[in-house]
Amino acid sequence: MSFENPDFLKKKYQDLHTAKEVERAALNTERSVGEDVGQNPADRIQNYLDRLERLALDPDKEQPRAEMFGGESRPRALSLLREMVMNRYIRPHQEKMAEGAARVEERAAREMGLEAHYGEQELEQRGDIAVEDLEKSLDQWISYLSDANEPYPVWFRYYAFRNVLDLGDYDKDKGEFTKRSPGSFHLFPDIDRGALAYVQQMIEASKDKAVLERLQQAQKSAALENIPDEQLITQAKAKQFANLSFAKQYAEAIKQSGEITPEMREETRGAWVKYQKDTDPTALWASLQSKGAAWCTKGFGTAQTQLQGGDFYVYYTLDKQGKPTIPRVAIRMQGDNIGEVRGVLDNQQNLEGNMIGIAEAKMNELPGAEKYKQASSDMKQLTSLEKKTKAGEQLTKDDLVFLYEIDHPIEGFGYQTDPRIKEIRDTRNPEADMLMVFECTPQQIAHNPQQINESTKAYVGPLVQQDEQGKTIPIFELFQQYSLEHLYTSFPEGKIRQYNVAIGVKNKAQLKQELDAKNIHIYDWANDLLESKDFTTLKTPEQANLARLTVKDLGFPQGATTDEIYQRAQELGLELCPAEVGPHFRLSYTGRDLSYTGRDWIGIGMKQIVDRGGYPGVFSLGTDSALLALDANGARPGDGWGPGGGFVFCLRKKLET
Repeated sequence: MSFENPDFLKKKYQDLHTAKEVERAALNTERSVGEDVGQNPADRIQNYLDRLERLALDPDKEQPRAEMFGGESRPRALSLLREMVMNRYIRPHQEKMAEGAARVEERAAREMGLEAHYGEQELEQRGDIAVEDLEKSLDQWISYLSDANEPYPVWFRYYAFRNVLDLGDYDKDKGEFTKRSPGSFHLFPDIDRGALAYVQQMIEASKDKAVLERLQQAQKSAALENIPDEQLITQAKAKQFANLSFAKQYAEAIKQSGEITPEMREETRGAWVKYQKDTDPTALWASLQSKGAAWCTKGFGTAQTQLQGGDFYVYYTLDKQGKPTIPRVAIRMQGDNIGEVRGVLDNQQNLEGNMIGIAEAKMNELPGAEKYKQASSDMKQLTSLEKKTKAGEQLTKDDLVFLYEIDHPIEGFGYQTDPRIKEIRDTRNPEADMLMVFECTPQQIAHNPQQINESTKAYVGPLVQQDEQGKTIPIFELFQQYSLEHLYTSFPEGKIRQYNVAIGVKNKAQLKQELDAKNIHIYDWANDLLESKDFTTLKTPEQANLARLTVKDLGFPQGATTDEIYQRAQELGLELCPAEVGPHFRLSYTGRDLSYTGRDWIGIGMKQIVDRGGYPGVFSLGTDSALLALDANGARPGDGWGPGGGFVFCLRKKLET
């Protein structure tokens, strides 16, 4: 039987076919295609999953993109889904989360002999932090499960995400998850990609005889036909597993993952093994079972899919018997080029410090290594800083500029930032480090507009402040007046990035031609704005000096409307950008200023252009690991934007004297 039609979901959720979202999907299909989905539960669920795939995964990249995940570009429908989830599961419980977190922190302070008490204002701030942290942890799940490049069928993505929302903390001693209570301030669990792959393959084995037989044969082949009966996956075991709750399935999968001990991590001797494209995945799959690698390749179906895409290399270090069996580095080829490089430092699959040189040497033998040169260089430097820190050595200015990502984000090989960055920063005093980074004294760092003068070298503080008359101080005019280079709302995370973009001279046809030549995708909505009579370009060259700000930077921690954002930007001494900044900026911006993963989104703060449907929009720059795009977003005066949304505005031109 095919597992595309998920009988599993129908049995797990017996009323799913009558759920509102499934009913709406059926109505939408009937309206758009003119076909009646019918009342068969399996057909209705499959129709719902098909619609989810089109809207949330957008495999054909038909939708305009929208800002998500603090700057990531994803299908617009997915951004709406995200807001719905946040509004239902997180934001309504902010007050309860703040109180819970505050009580825990107050108790911890008392145990240390410190006096701590949260007043009303502190509780509100703690609630903001709790919501932001929870959104980030849930965003990781949304981002991963909505990535069309990941090898999961839609039914499993739905199943995993629906249940993650109910997962509490993982108790490592008991090997189980607690149930999440409304208002919990605890983060959502980490993603263990290997465990997810295990859950998927066991559920499929419970329903699909061919999958089960394939797994059994793989187990027998890996064990040279000597596998004990109690270790063999049977249909009864698979069905028993499938009938468990997701919390128990995920916990069991984590227990099956195995562990790489500290002693194992110290070992660097080993050997590379190449698994040839289009070969049987059994050997690759078997080599990863219970070995502590959180790679999705631990799923048999995933291993098969990845080998269909290209060769697969694994570096195994020596085990206690002196045999190379411990997987430490994976290099997956996509066609003729390196597709990804992963390690086993953490669940985000970062490389361990002592594996970087080994991985780099292998990559240099393979096509496509150029893409990873910056990551290799950065990881070597990070490892050097880690060793210096452990040895108690002093860090230089160059070390700190790198550590605090002053010039560029530290690139790595995992899904998220290398955890060693935070570990090293946690040992530092940022206030003291700022002085070395900016080469200044404490008096040369201003924390409010009144402190800015001729000797100021950096500003670290809130942008929105009022004068004695209660008016917002145009702080960017002060920054320009005193030529301040280092601007932060907080150090180091709150850097205000600035860009110089050449505009003018080129007409819309030339701009579109250059975008096409650079393989930059122009979404239909952006093309609408480009083709509008209201889109014009300057005849002469000009420099647009841009400042990038989040809605939160502008003084709106809960988000704001388009009009509120534009008004505040102008109060701060900024101006709306000419519309042509959109395509010009897209041509020069790589999308890697905030994240080495290449996921980014920037809205252009510009006067709205009405599209052919009568809807006002602005240009936006969408970036992910595989796509640079010029897009557009709706920007009616009352449209709301989340606090993490980012815009660029022009610095107000200095008057000629």
